[in-house]
Amino acid sequence: MTDPLALFDQWFAEARASEPNDSNAMALATVDAAGQPSLRMVLLKGHGPGGFVFYTNRESRKAAELAAVPKAALLFHWKSLRRQVRIEGAVTLAGDAESDVYFASRSRDSQLGAWASDQSRPLDARATFEARYEEMRDRFEGRPVPRPPHWGGYRVTPARIEFWQDRAHRLHERRVFTREGETWTEGLLYP
Repeated sequence: MTDPLALFDQWFAEARASEPNDSNAMALATVDAAGQPSLRMVLLKGHGPGGFVFYTNRESRKAAELAAVPKAALLFHWKSLRRQVRIEGAVTLAGDAESDVYFASRSRDSQLGAWASDQSRPLDARATFEARYEEMRDRFEGRPVPRPPHWGGYRVTPARIEFWQDRAHRLHERRVFTREGETWTEGLLYP
């Protein structure tokens, strides 16, 4: 049997070499308390045995949905390789120390944008956001930008991972891995 996390590492390395932009882009699907699904693109910023990590404003729509229903699905689509990976699992918050380290690695403009944005809330005009950004630039002039208290990471711990490979005549290959505790079971699905 194959280790699905090792297989993901292999496919991800190949995607980083072949995808023209954002090989770490993934669709993140969440659902609200009423069962309404929502989907958006985010960037994978870490992965390993503990799960798949992304960062965002913890007051955003996706954060509210994850607070209500702490489960998510991820989808990587690497067109250049004609592959996709689907991941489903429980979601937990990444720790403050981990979030601090990643936030410090972001560009200063991105750090300031995290302070300026009320992500997912109505915005009356682009000029309002740009003015808030300038206020943050002035506020933190000449000193490091700390991580906002409302910003941090999320970790999707996979319970199911599916690897899809395009094949001729739509005879695709689908390998699925499901986890029970620490044990993975491998199987195939019809295309």
